[in-house]
Amino acid sequence: MTWTRRDFLKAGAASAVLPALAPRIAFSVPVAARSLITRAIPSTGETVPVVGVGMRNYRTDWAENGDLTNYRETLRTFVEGGGRVVDTAPSYGDSEALLGRFMTELGLRDRLFVASKVDRAGRDEGIAGMRASMEKMGTATVDLLQVHNLRDVDVQLATLREWKASGLVRYIGITTSSDRQYDDFATVARSQGVDFIQVDYALGNRNAADDLLPLALDRGIAVLVNMPFGRGDAFRRVGDRAIPEWANELGIASWGQFFLKYVVSHPAVTAAIPGTTKPHHATDNLGAAMGELPDTAMRARMEAFYDALPAVD
Repeated sequence: MTWTRRDFLKAGAASAVLPALAPRIAFSVPVAARSLITRAIPSTGETVPVVGVGMRNYRTDWAENGDLTNYRETLRTFVEGGGRVVDTAPSYGDSEALLGRFMTELGLRDRLFVASKVDRAGRDEGIAGMRASMEKMGTATVDLLQVHNLRDVDVQLATLREWKASGLVRYIGITTSSDRQYDDFATVARSQGVDFIQVDYALGNRNAADDLLPLALDRGIAVLVNMPFGRGDAFRRVGDRAIPEWANELGIASWGQFFLKYVVSHPAVTAAIPGTTKPHHATDNLGAAMGELPDTAMRARMEAFYDALPAVD
């Protein structure tokens, strides 16, 4: 039997931005909003909650019957629960445009820490791409702009430093999702004065912890984690097993929280950005930013538990 995250949660619970025309929906953060664990961005001390939202799958042509309700309500639920960090990119279909539309409709811009990327080669092309991203998102500034997968990294970081100095962007960084880039990635992180790195890291994919995460900790660089559930294999690997009783010590109520608490408990990690397109997943993920995080001994126990599970294809 193949289980999806929807199955686990069910069992555990027994295109263009049109800000001038979009309807504005009343939005407020509840007085009793939950208190989430936060981490400081080393370069400034600003804090953000340790669980965010990755927006790779926010695409109109991927929505069922073109219905964007789930996307919109996911962001609403996320912010109402205290979340802030959202990560998108120009290569994620019309994700940036959808984010801009929802920020306008829900009045979310001032409540979000918005991260996007530049993925073009050449100075002029990079500038054009970043300007297009800001237009799509309907924002005059971006909290974090990252060079996507190191593409033309020296040229793009030079522009990003200029943009940071002028106030168009508050933080700059680089991203990767492949250990084939780790050596080059480390070289750039050491030499280019970035505020953030974004890397792939998960309970079942711990390679970034060998060098990149210690490097970030040593150099005072913030870390966003993409693919914190692995490459689609984490939920399949645990199958229909019950969450181990010892995980109750941390208030873990789902496998998603189990995986996320492991990731964000690494001292170098600033925030994990799991792909999240459904409101109940946003609520569940934010549960990982509450209560206690695993200590060193608990992290080792989680690793041993996961590593002992049968591999999946």
